[in-house]
Amino acid sequence: MLHKMPHFRRKKTGKSFPVKVCTLDAELEFNLEWRATGRDLFELVCRTTGIRETWYFGLQYEDSKGFISWLKLDKKVQDQSIQKDQHSTASFMFLAKFYPEEVAEELVQEVTQHLLFLQVKQAILSMDVYCPPEASVLLASYAVQAKFGDFDEDTYKPGMLASEDLLPQRVIDQYQMTSAMWEDKIKVWYADHRGMSRDEAEMEYLKIAQDLDMYGVNYFPIMNKKETELWLGVTALGLNIYEKENKLQPKTTFTWAEIRHISFDDKKFMIKPVDKSSPNFIFFSQKVRMNKLILDLCMGNHDLFMRRRKPDSMELQQMKAAAKEEKQRRQEQRNRLAREKKLREEAEKERAALEQRLLQYQKEISSANEALRRSEESADLLAEKSRIAVEEAILLSQKAAEAEQEITLLRLTAMQKDEEKVTLERKTREAEMLTARLVEESERRASEANKLKEELIRAREAEKLAKEKLLDFLSRNAFTSPNNIGSISSSVSTLYAPPLSPTLTQDIHLLDSNSPLLNLSLNSYDLLQNADADQLSLEIEKERVDYLEKSKHLQNQLRELRSEIAVLKVGEKQTDFDQLHDEQIKLGENKYSTLKKSKSGSTKSRVAFFEEL
Repeated sequence: MLHKMPHFRRKKTGKSFPVKVCTLDAELEFNLEWRATGRDLFELVCRTTGIRETWYFGLQYEDSKGFISWLKLDKKVQDQSIQKDQHSTASFMFLAKFYPEEVAEELVQEVTQHLLFLQVKQAILSMDVYCPPEASVLLASYAVQAKFGDFDEDTYKPGMLASEDLLPQRVIDQYQMTSAMWEDKIKVWYADHRGMSRDEAEMEYLKIAQDLDMYGVNYFPIMNKKETELWLGVTALGLNIYEKENKLQPKTTFTWAEIRHISFDDKKFMIKPVDKSSPNFIFFSQKVRMNKLILDLCMGNHDLFMRRRKPDSMELQQMKAAAKEEKQRRQEQRNRLAREKKLREEAEKERAALEQRLLQYQKEISSANEALRRSEESADLLAEKSRIAVEEAILLSQKAAEAEQEITLLRLTAMQKDEEKVTLERKTREAEMLTARLVEESERRASEANKLKEELIRAREAEKLAKEKLLDFLSRNAFTSPNNIGSISSSVSTLYAPPLSPTLTQDIHLLDSNSPLLNLSLNSYDLLQNADADQLSLEIEKERVDYLEKSKHLQNQLRELRSEIAVLKVGEKQTDFDQLHDEQIKLGENKYSTLKKSKSGSTKSRVAFFEEL
């Protein structure tokens, strides 16, 4: 990944030599003067990266014999046996050398938090820190939230997470699960983190990671007087002693509050307790070259242990105040962006609703127009039928009149001709019958004409009523009338949401940070040189609430996931750490309950217990 990192270069001034410093997200290049000390380089890196919480960090390098070392700040860089590449460039890693006891309370700067997050994440993925499978999935979801932001169902593409390095290879190998299956498990938690910013996601990651048994522990192989091979764990709270096959659960612990002095002679380390009635705690290192590193880590962790239990310095108070103001400002900015986003979404919903209503109104208008057209056609048809009926009635009336005239003529003729009387009478009867039928037919036609007139009147009234209803409908929805539909469509199409505010940027002020020089001998360190031994011996360490109690919901989720994937576990691929962790879960124990047990009893009894291991 280093080839993708940004480069920062310093111009050559006088006689100098090249130096390359890599953080976990950048690569820095400098030219140092020949007389430059480790402190000069360290402060230069801190100013460049904006780090003010310098007490957590150091410059790590590989010496000429291949051992990992930390750059000494009070010595010249050139006087330390640093391995150089073919271009005579000295390479360093800017890493967290010491870990906070409680990340949420101690870390001030976001840049400090980000670098620690990257380092812890790398340690978990490289399996230097053991992380159980279910916790690995949860941590992966926070890492995804920190990198990609909120989960979006519309833009999310299957396989997007599978391409990321999110789980330790040990976890992947233990289960008969495909990348897609792991991705689905991570995605469930990832979707729950909506609205969480990058720094919040990284903090949640660290808060979970710090509860892992191996978090913040520097391990060194040692032996007691019985030459039992053990592990010494140097931590922020004190010294832990582990059995050779178990780096998870310390057998005994000595806190910094009960240690008065540490020194070494060749391979022999001697630790003097505050309790003078207790014997010295003696162990033997297996590698002489590691002795100075052990002492250095003890000194640094003890200094931070003491610092946390004293009132904050003026510089730290100012940093915390500035960080609090910055967080408030950024929170207000996020709230404003959230409000604008909500307003935008509401405007989009309102626009969609208006468009839907417009379509509905257009359908109703079309339906009303169709009904009116059918009504008009029916009225025209009835009017035509009525006209025809009237014409037929008139025609029948004319025929009836003609028949009357013929009857009169026949009667006159009958009176003149007796011989034609019978015939005339018969014709008269026939004519009368025909006349009666014609009159009856005329009356029937007239009745039909009247009925058609009534139907026409009713059709006209129905047409009038339909028009009145249409006019009433249009008057109630004036903006949807045919003349206004165009303007409504125009108005709807021009709806818009207020533009989002610019994304937040952060200004980091680069200030010089001078760490105090330790006036100590090379092979020993008096832990109580500036402290009241009696007060420290009476100090009650703050015990954090049990992890299972402080997050029951989270633990239930972890248990559910553990149960879901248990059937897919490949038993023969389980490591010793997995078996130890499973035993720890069965016993209902965790990191803090184990530490509490390892610190129980007097210093004297724990020294005796160590000697008997």
